[in-house]
This record gives sequence, structure tokens and C-alpha cells, in this order.
Amino acid sequence: MRNRRTVKELLVGAKDAAELMVDLAYAAIFFGDESLAREVLRLEDRVDELLVELRSVCMLAARTPDDADQLAGVLSLAVSIEGIADSAEDIARVVLKDLGVPPELRDDLRHATEVTARVRIREENRLEGESLRDLEFPAHTGMWVIAIRRDVDWIYGPDGGEILREGDVLFLQGPREGVDEVRELAGGTPRELPPPPERAKLSNLDRAVDIMVELKNLSEVAVGLAYSAILLRDIALATEVGVIEDRSDELFHQLEGWVLRAAAELEDPDELRGMLHLAAAAERIVDSAQSICRLIEDDGLPHPIITAALTEADEIVAEAIVASGSAADGRSLRELRVHTATGMEVLAIERRNRWFYRPRSTRRLEAGDRLLAIGPEEGAPRLREVCGDARPEGEEGWHERADDDDDD
Repeated sequence: MRNRRTVKELLVGAKDAAELMVDLAYAAIFFGDESLAREVLRLEDRVDELLVELRSVCMLAARTPDDADQLAGVLSLAVSIEGIADSAEDIARVVLKDLGVPPELRDDLRHATEVTARVRIREENRLEGESLRDLEFPAHTGMWVIAIRRDVDWIYGPDGGEILREGDVLFLQGPREGVDEVRELAGGTPRELPPPPERAKLSNLDRAVDIMVELKNLSEVAVGLAYSAILLRDIALATEVGVIEDRSDELFHQLEGWVLRAAAELEDPDELRGMLHLAAAAERIVDSAQSICRLIEDDGLPHPIITAALTEADEIVAEAIVASGSAADGRSLRELRVHTATGMEVLAIERRNRWFYRPRSTRRLEAGDRLLAIGPEEGAPRLREVCGDARPEGEEGWHERADDDDDD
């Protein structure tokens, strides 16, 4: 009989799987890839299994009313994670049900700064038997392995010592040009995506697409900021997630209007159904992120089990403040090569009480900027060194977490 897993183990597994689902679901859309969409559904089954067991463990642990009160926050987080996973499943079903996605939307998503890709290691390959550390994917291709599926087992956030095998399915994030390089190493053929078409004038559909892309970006940022708010115990970040939620509601209503206008111009308006489903799912992800923030808005401090679970997940949240005269002062994220040099991805920048989400690689940093980034634990001190942040460890407010996109 299998040993019962702990609440912490179950939370970590469910959170990691739900976040991977969002990445893969959006990737399924911009690649039009049914195999990626089916991976999302497999992960959804895993999340359901973990959360059912989590609820059972919590019920067995709640022997008194005080126990029940303490575990209420854990169950609340489980509901939010389930909401994120369900929304990712809805995104994947847009592909599986062929609800229709305008080619203009796929063009915009395919040619984003960073993409998610699924690559299977075929019989004839140059990866088998090599460790991720020796392969140095980030340095050679710009791609980062975020997960590996080996038969029916999943390895989230694999470390450098992981040895690749034939048949492994790699899930990677990075610049779109890096995808074909990894595919060739794995024995596959390049996709060679054509360049995005140039449009002289914005149509109603173009405007709807632009709003959809912004909704996607906001949904991903909201989840990252919500977990950051818990781990950094930062009410201001939780409030910022509320601002994002208000913005997503506004964008959704705008998108409905542009879709209706675009429908009158198209021969087959059915292709717009998928975009409305995508927008609704993105909005629900933001709603789930706001629900996560209530853990500190309502109760002040999260249950210790929640903090322990999030600090043992795949990546950490790191905070760094740019010092005057540092290597980062006055330079762009592209010039600093933040992701390659530190392994960290800049999620947001706070400058004079204003937040910039998912900053572009051309964004120049200034002294006093507060960076919120995610990545491997060893990347946090590297990021702080680049920024000239000399505060003693423990005062800077960086904590571990698991997650999710890059703009270096």
C-alpha cells in the first residue's frame, strides 16, 4: 500500500502541475497542436488526483475546530489551484474541439518573445545519455527545460544532473528560434515558422487579437504576483493583483465589442468562438490569482504549511533593487542577458510606485527599480549581484516558489 503523502507534498505537486498546464495550454493554441492539448488534459487528471487526496488528508488532520480553522487556508489555496487548472483545460479544449482560432492570433502568439515547446527525443538523436548540465541548453539555444515526461511520470523543474533518455518528452521555454535547434538535436525536423505578416491598417479583428494577447499576459503575471504576495508577505503586491483583476474585466468587455464588430466583416465568424473561450479562461485565471491573495488579505499570514509547500517548489521568487552605478543601472534587460546570466526571469518592475508587467527586453533599468523575478534558487544571489543589491540575505524578501515566460 502506498504511503500517504503529506499536505506539503500534495500542494507542491498540484501547484507545479497547474502552472505547467497554463504554459502548455497556451502553447497548444499558438502551435495548433492537439498533442500538447492532450498533455494538458493528462495533467488535469493529475491535479484532480492530488487535490482529492489533499482534501482527504486535511479532513483526517482536522481533529478539533482549531485544526479546521488552521487548515481552511490550505483548502482555499487548493480551490484556487483547481481554478487555474480548470481554466487551462478550457484553453486546451479550444484546440481539441476545434472551436476556431483566428490565424491573426496564432501569428501574434507564435512570434512572441518567448514560446513554450514540446519536443520528443527520437531514436536518432544527439541528447540521449547526456545531462542537462552538460547540454547547456540555455547557453546554446536559449531554451530552458521546465519539465520532462518519461512514460507516465513527470519531472518538474529538472535539475542539471538529470540524464535524458530516448522517448523523453521535453517541455521547454525560450526564444522561438531556439525551438528548431532543440528539435534537431532531438532527431526531429525544424518547423520553420514563417515571419508574421505585416498589416498596414488595424482591423477590428486585429484590435480584438491585441486585447486577447494582453489578457493572456495579465493572467500569467497575476498568478506569479499572487504567489509572490504570499511568500513576500506583501499586501501591496496583493493589491496590485486586484488592480490586474479590474483591468482584465475591462479588457474582456472591450474584447467582446471588437469581436462583435469583427464578426460582421468575416465570411466565417465561427472562427471567433475560440477567442471568446480563451478570453473567458484567461479572466478566470486572474480571478483565481486574486483568490490566492485573500490568504494574506483576510488572515494576515498564510498557514505555515502553505509557506513550506511553496518554498519547496521548482523555482523561487527573488526581489532585487537596482543600486546606482551597478551593472544594471541604465542598461536594458537584453544587454544584461538576465535570463542567460542568472537563470532568473523578470516578472515585473516597480518604479516610483508604478508596476511594469512582463517588461520587454528593451526596458532600461534605473537606480531604485525593484525587480521581481522567478527562477532557480542559485539565480537569486546572481541577480542581486548584477543589480548591486547588497542588503543582507533575509532582509531583501526573497522566498522560494514554483512557476512560470521571459523577456531578456
